[in-house]
Amino acid sequence: MTDRQPDLFSLIAELRRRGEPFSIATVVRTENATSAKAGAKAVVLKDGSIHGHLGGGCILGALKRSSAAVLKDGKPRLIRVRPSDEVVELLDVDGVELHKSACPSGGTVDIFVEPLRPPPRLAICGVSPVALALADLAPRLGYEVVACALSDDMNKLDPAATTHEGFDLANLGLDAQDFVVVATQGKRDREALAAALASQAGYIAFVGSRRKVAVLTARPQDLGVSPARLRDLHAPAGLNIRAIEPAEIALSILGEMIAHRRSGIRENAQDSAIESDEDERRG
Repeated sequence: MTDRQPDLFSLIAELRRRGEPFSIATVVRTENATSAKAGAKAVVLKDGSIHGHLGGGCILGALKRSSAAVLKDGKPRLIRVRPSDEVVELLDVDGVELHKSACPSGGTVDIFVEPLRPPPRLAICGVSPVALALADLAPRLGYEVVACALSDDMNKLDPAATTHEGFDLANLGLDAQDFVVVATQGKRDREALAAALASQAGYIAFVGSRRKVAVLTARPQDLGVSPARLRDLHAPAGLNIRAIEPAEIALSILGEMIAHRRSGIRENAQDSAIESDEDERRG
């Protein structure tokens, strides 16, 4: 924690401009002797560094742990830091998450820790009708779209879109909160699928029939991935809403993405797959 109070609002604006994740911690209540004051704020960066002043060093460990947790799951939380001899459970009687403090002051501090993460990115491979429909719809739901296409297909993409030539996604720096949808539909399917699975994206989907998926994934070694990684694949992509038109299929994929994003639960591909008659329409 720094001795000098930074201009937190300027720092927050700069972090948002750079697209860096961070959390904001606010003291909401104090009890007994403590240097923390209600309303005090601090910014905690992804590396655990703290900017701002919330009180003494007794809360630093709890604050860093909680910040890392909220940045990982995207959910804010209220924590309570109490003297270690008063903490015998994980939760207090009112349901607030408890953390131990070894400070001699014996004070208690309630801190609200809120994550601020950049919008999740969605890399879309291909220029099929489904790919173009998905690129049109996704930004309206808060996704930052990167349209990935082969060199001879780049002219089919929206000139205003963020684009990436080719299906090698390594330089995009995708992480667990990001998404990849392979909608090549017959044009270098295996290459795009292998690149998607090689990324660190938390959600990967393939637009195609069950038959095509079975053929492409029959030999994981041909894709350069382990069988375990294939279990992360949502294929065929999308929820079963009986979609037929490209925009409808794109909507079904976005529905599955939202379910993944909000719940953090990866559904079994078979449970979330489209029925076989709809699969065949997708190609």
